[in-house]
Amino acid sequence: MSLVFKALSDPTRRRVLELLKSGPQSAGELADHFDVSKPTMSAHFAVLREAGLITSEKQGKSVVYELQMSVLEDALLGFARAFGWTLQETRAPKTRRAKEALSR
Repeated sequence: MSLVFKALSDPTRRRVLELLKSGPQSAGELADHFDVSKPTMSAHFAVLREAGLITSEKQGKSVVYELQMSVLEDALLGFARAFGWTLQETRAPKTRRAKEALSR
């Protein structure tokens, strides 16, 4: 879990995850969104891969990254449990109180 939170501590890496929500993207496509060098982006990708938040696949000359949402979900649930919070799965909150609880 600490690897996940280390990965999430950087705004660039959080933005990469946000970009990958729409689907797999190549390293070049992702790097186009940032004003940093390719080696810096590679380091960010390595941290995200090490934490299990993304996977990579070589496709020709490109590397394509994909979000691994289940790892993030597991880490967040583990974090909640560490504080004694119990979360239950709800599809559509019906009360204002339930909506407020989910938005916290």
